[in-house]
Formats: sequence, structure tokens, C-alpha cells
Amino acid sequence: MSAADELDPASSLYAWLAYDLRFYRQKRGITGTQVGKIIHCVRSHVSNLEAGRACIDLDQARALDKAWETGGHFERLLTFARSLHSPDWFRQTIEYEVMAKVLRIYQGQIIPVPLQTAGYARAGLSMARVNDIEKALAERMARQELITGREDHPLIMILLDQDALDRPVVGPDVMSAQLQRLLELGERPRISIRIIARSAGWHLGLNGPFQVMSLERRDVAYTSAFHGGRLVQDPTEVREIALDFELIGAKALSEGDSRALIEQIMKEFA
Repeated sequence: MSAADELDPASSLYAWLAYDLRFYRQKRGITGTQVGKIIHCVRSHVSNLEAGRACIDLDQARALDKAWETGGHFERLLTFARSLHSPDWFRQTIEYEVMAKVLRIYQGQIIPVPLQTAGYARAGLSMARVNDIEKALAERMARQELITGREDHPLIMILLDQDALDRPVVGPDVMSAQLQRLLELGERPRISIRIIARSAGWHLGLNGPFQVMSLERRDVAYTSAFHGGRLVQDPTEVREIALDFELIGAKALSEGDSRALIEQIMKEFA
């Protein structure tokens, strides 16, 4: 059974898009090569689209609607998928984190989950009014272990606002231990931690935290929001988010200067 055969169109709107692409193609009795001519790509890419490993862009959706006279079906479905949260975004995001070859994370207000100490994570969960804190903490630490606890963990590139370091969201002992953890992780050759100093002023990251996950064959992204977030799989939108990461990084300190700033802030919590 192929990946396209196993795809569940009810699992997400993007899966529905992939399913319908194959369904409409087979209903018309045409090949992947013929579909490729409509949306200007090779047959192998059509196979990836039908398996859900990639997603059509807006121009391709419109080309399909025009060629197959769907009344705008593919464009509407793609627009809807982009605008709404995936019903299973959290599970999918964690799976992508584990599979990623490269993780690029920007966070402005708090320490990202892969870098949190248990004490810092517990404090954050308690302020989030989680019912079972110990259960949530165990799940968070297990998630972290799958990312940074492996010898073959992905290349992790972190951009952090200074606010995440010196805002006393928890007690000084917990904050000091958390900053020490950042220093320890920053010594690993496959983890880069860079700080955007407050003096850098306005930058694109102030619009909200996000991360880009580079998988073997494609990139996906996750953008955070109050009381939720959105898993982004559209290639064009993911590229724009990845570019935002680079532009934010242009305002960040070097790894060495970032380390010095973390050490300086640690002394303030002593």
C-alpha cells in the first residue's frame, strides 16, 4: 500500500487536499505526468503531493480548478487550510520536531521547550493553569528528550530575545539554573543559541514566536498564538517564515557575545 493509499482525508485539511488531488485525477483517468503539465511540475512531485509529503501552492490550485472546471474547489480548500488550525497540529508538530534534520526556533518571551529545565517548565505550567501539572511536565520532558536527549539530535538554531532571559517569570534560583542550562547546551556543536539584545530595537520576531522544521524532503513551520497556534505546510509560506528567521538573526548577537550576555544576566539573579 502506497503513502497515498494510507492517507486519511479526515485527518487534516492538507490531507484532504492531497486526497482530492488524487481522487480528481483518477476520476478523469489521467496520469501524474499529465497533472504535472497542468501545474508545471514533474511526475515525482505530483506523487509527493498526492501522498501529502508536499502541498500545492495557490497558482497550482487555480490551474487545477481551471483545467478541471471545479468551480474553485482547490483554491477554496487551500485557502481554508492556510487560515485554520489543523485539528491535530500538536501531535503533528511534535512528530515533525523529532524527524527534523534542522530546527530553527525564534522565541521572544520564554525559553523554548527543548531548552527548558524541569523547574522552569513546572513554573510555566503552573501559571498556565494546567490541571495535572506533573503529567504535563512529564510529557514536556519526554518531548524534550526526543529532541535534545539523543546523540543524533537535529541541528538546533535558537534566536532568543533578551526578555526571555532577564524577565523574572520564576524565582532567581530557577532562573539561574535555566540560564546555566542554556550555557551548557550552547557548548554542543549542533546547538546554536543567539540573543537579540534589547538595544536592537524593533524586529520581525515581535510579531510572535515560530519555528521552522527542516525534514528530509521539505520544510514545515509552526507559528504560535495566544491560546493556540498554526502548523504551516504551504511551501511558499514556509519559505517566508524561514526568511523571517534569517532577518531576525541579522539583528542577533554572535554566539560568543550571546554567551557573555547570558553570563552577565546570571549574575543579576545570584
